[in-house]
Amino acid sequence: MGVPRLSSTPLPGIGVRYDLTTRDQGRMSVVAHRDGERTLSAYRRDDPDECALSTRLTPGEAEALISALMPAHHSPTLLSTTELGLVAERIELSPYSYWNGRVLGETRTRTETGTSIVAVLRRADAIPSPAPDFRLAGGDILIVIGTREGVEAAAAILGRE
Repeated sequence: MGVPRLSSTPLPGIGVRYDLTTRDQGRMSVVAHRDGERTLSAYRRDDPDECALSTRLTPGEAEALISALMPAHHSPTLLSTTELGLVAERIELSPYSYWNGRVLGETRTRTETGTSIVAVLRRADAIPSPAPDFRLAGGDILIVIGTREGVEAAAAILGRE
């Protein structure tokens, strides 16, 4: 048996293609589109140039598939758990969020919950370490780190409409 191999190829104007050759020489690919969607393809063993399966996934469907492939994750939004009892979770602001257009400091999530918002994902951009004067927008995904209880409290605050 061989060793699994992963390679990536930039696709200008489209995104990035990741090709996986499994240890038993199976071939799969994922195209990570710039809009967040993914195309998952698997190729025939007897003809590796012939696609046996291809499906396009929304970002939510891709997250659900990741959760199925990584069963240690007990929540589809959970990023990690450490021995220290901290979790990192994605919290999406509703388009109708009370916080839409307001600055991050107004949420008082750090003061009220002890959590930290370590990044904001907005469309195809990642904003690391947003300052208190960072202006939030509906659809933003906030990466929040803290205790499970703190993250749940932060989700309640950020879920206000």
